[in-house]
Amino acid sequence: MDKIKEFEIERETLVNSYKHNEKLKSSAKEFLVSSALANYSYNFTWLGRPIIQWPQDIVAMQEIIWRVKPDLIIETGIAHGGSLIFYSSMLNLLESAGFIENGKVLGVDIDIREHNLKAIQSHPFFNKITMFEGSSISVDMINRVKKFAADSKKILVCLDSNHTHEHVYKELLAYSPFVSNDSYCVVFDTLIEDMPPASYDRPWDVGNNPRTAVDEFLKTSNEFEIDEFIANKLQISASLAGYLYKK
Repeated sequence: MDKIKEFEIERETLVNSYKHNEKLKSSAKEFLVSSALANYSYNFTWLGRPIIQWPQDIVAMQEIIWRVKPDLIIETGIAHGGSLIFYSSMLNLLESAGFIENGKVLGVDIDIREHNLKAIQSHPFFNKITMFEGSSISVDMINRVKKFAADSKKILVCLDSNHTHEHVYKELLAYSPFVSNDSYCVVFDTLIEDMPPASYDRPWDVGNNPRTAVDEFLKTSNEFEIDEFIANKLQISASLAGYLYKK
C-alpha cells in the first residue's frame, strides 16, 4: 500500500476511535469549560490581529479551506478582524498555488468599531476583504450579500455574530443557501450549550445559543449534516456541533 494512504487510513482509524474514548472526551470537555470561563480564546492572534478562537478551530478551518478551495468566504461577526485576516491569507495562498482566482472575503457586522476597522484596513492581507456594516439578518443585508456573492464559484460560510438561538437560526436560514455543495456552514460557539448556566453576561445561555439553533435547523434541512469526524478529531473546540457539511 502507498505509504501516504497507509498513514491516512491509520489516522482515520485513530480519529474514529475517539468517539468511544470516554476518558479523552471527558478530559477535553473539562478543559473546554474551564478555559472558556477563563477567556482562553482571547489569547491568540493571526498575523498580528486577535482572532478569538481556540487554536484547534483555527487549524480545522485551515484544513477545510485547503480542501474545499472556496473563492468566497462569508463571515458574520467581525470583532477584531483576526478571522477575516486569516481567511484572506488562506485565499492568497490558494491563489498563489493556482487553485482559485479572484478570492474574496466578506465580513458582516452590526457595529464595526473604528479602531478595528482601521487596523483591518491597514493590514497587508486586507487586499481580499470587503466589510458590510449592518444586521446580518436584515432583508437589505441579505440582498447585498446575495449580489456580492453572485459571481463566486465555491462559497464557505462562517456564522459568528450574535449567539442567541433566534439570531443564529435566522442566519442559518438566510446564509445556508449561499453555501456550495461539498462545502461548509460553520456555526461557531455551539459550546455554550455545554457550559454551566449563566456563564456569560450576554443574551445567550444554556437552551438559547448556536447549538440549539443548529439542532432546530437540522430538523428541517436535508442538505446539511454535522461533520462528526471533525468533532471527533478536534475534541477541544468551541464548535463541535457547528461544522455543518453541505452534501
